Amino acid sequence: MNKRLPKSNLLSLSFLTKGSRGHFLLAFVLVILAVITGYLTPQVFRITVDSVLGDEPFSLPGALVSLLESWGGREALRQNLLVCALAALLFSLFSGLFNFGARLAIAHGTENTIKRLRDRLFDHIQKLPYAWYAKNQTGDVIQRCTSDVDTIRNFLIDQSQEMVRTLFLIIFSLLIMFSMNATLSWIALAFMPVTIAYSGFFFKRIARKFQAADEAEGAATAMVQENLTGVRVVRAFGREKFEIDRFDEKINRFTNMWVRLGNTLGLYWGMGDFFCTLQVMVIIVAGCFQAAQGQLTNGEFLAFISYNSMLVWPVRNFGRILSELSKTNISASRLLAILRAKPEQDLPDAKCPSMDGDIVFHDVSFRYNETKEVLSHINLTIKSGTTFGILGATGSGKSTLMYLLDRLYELPTENGTITIGGVDIRHIALPWLRGHIGIVLQEPFLFSKTLRETISDGAKNRDMEAIRHCARLAAIDDTIQNFSEGYETLIGERGVTISGGQKQRVAIARMLMQNTPIKIFDDSLSAVDMETDAKIRDAIQTSVRGTTILIAHRITTLMNADCIAVMDHGKIVQLGSHQDLIKEDGIYRRIYEAQGLGKEAAAL
Repeated sequence: MNKRLPKSNLLSLSFLTKGSRGHFLLAFVLVILAVITGYLTPQVFRITVDSVLGDEPFSLPGALVSLLESWGGREALRQNLLVCALAALLFSLFSGLFNFGARLAIAHGTENTIKRLRDRLFDHIQKLPYAWYAKNQTGDVIQRCTSDVDTIRNFLIDQSQEMVRTLFLIIFSLLIMFSMNATLSWIALAFMPVTIAYSGFFFKRIARKFQAADEAEGAATAMVQENLTGVRVVRAFGREKFEIDRFDEKINRFTNMWVRLGNTLGLYWGMGDFFCTLQVMVIIVAGCFQAAQGQLTNGEFLAFISYNSMLVWPVRNFGRILSELSKTNISASRLLAILRAKPEQDLPDAKCPSMDGDIVFHDVSFRYNETKEVLSHINLTIKSGTTFGILGATGSGKSTLMYLLDRLYELPTENGTITIGGVDIRHIALPWLRGHIGIVLQEPFLFSKTLRETISDGAKNRDMEAIRHCARLAAIDDTIQNFSEGYETLIGERGVTISGGQKQRVAIARMLMQNTPIKIFDDSLSAVDMETDAKIRDAIQTSVRGTTILIAHRITTLMNADCIAVMDHGKIVQLGSHQDLIKEDGIYRRIYEAQGLGKEAAAL
């Protein structure tokens, strides 16, 4: 795991603001106007104390002084102090309206940006190779796409405009304060480097601790997802206590991470409060001393204290923004790790050839990551329109052959070739290739839909008669008809409400609906009885056209295939028909005898 802190990851997502930048710009302009109008209120108080109630000359633009004189000048204002109060109220009202408009604009821009981020993430995840999913836990990916996206959303909608507000609050405060009293302004300014220095120090510590806490949350989320998915296994093996203890361990680690992060933030905010309070007290003492010496009027002292308080908050808020920025930067790095993952890509010369030709594996070798070879120099030809069987022990490489054929894993160029009709599958467009290869896995995934929707999922023809025809071929139609709601029966998530054998048969019917020229059954009849197995194979062989590949451990599933390959430790050790293989002294005959297959099984 890379512990190096990321740089400018949030800026790397700035392309997602395209189309919403006008809203962000409007929000920032309105924030600046709110700051300006907000800063005019203390000036009203200063003028009221010094120039209306006192005898100091008006320090206003000439046009405003002329307007006041024409209205009656100082005496008129003294007799109508309500005008001063209304002026202060008016500036506060405009400041509030500008803040309201800024909030609306930033909300509109943020929500559209986050929508584009979520759309981009989901679209990119759909295009990532199967190997990427094997390396990343589902729960962690979900946590990134939810919690980390929300962290960025919160930063954009709150902290982005606070950054602009803080910057201009500091600038305007210092400009006005220096115009009023340079000595007190330099005293106030002296505290800023200290605040910025310790904020930068805590920024790095907070970033590291937030990254650790975020990763701990991802691990806890992944465990919850695994337990929800495998709830039947947990119950079947009585592992509730064990899983609760595991979850306690992970959630305690996650809690401790956040407690340590909270301690760091508490120390940071405590130091911030100390320096801010110290700055206010120093300014008050120095201001009182200058006022007593006649170097500062009462109105200037009152206004300066107000501006100093306005300066203290943005400087202190600067550290808060830094801490939020550090968390957001980590979240952005975790999302960019997904967005920067290389998606599946076709070669420039990708084509859409006929998929009815022979399938040829030529000198194919393959390994997963740094593991030992799973396939070693495989040479195999599957004739078009035939039924081909593959037999072998677990881990012999049977499924890997089909994963490579469907390009779920890419075969390195130096590791041989796989061709269909003489065309290297690397040069076949992925949507075309997978659209013409149907696969039923041993543990098929069924979405939470009705049986009718599940079987017709992805098929061009969704006619009910076609659905029932495929269900009959998969020997599941009668079973469905016995359900109270028939084909409108809603199956639970991952098909949890139906049995394993029913799930496999529904998956077979779904694949048959695709009407692909190449059909792969990856041990997908393992959960059905021998009689149903025979019915399905007989129906497929007599009613379905194309090339059929059967992967199985049970010889009765393969014995009627035109050709059978026997695999052992990534190599093809036997090849031939059932009649040929049982005559040879090899793995096939030993399995045949071990499974107790005699005349009855052969007849079946």
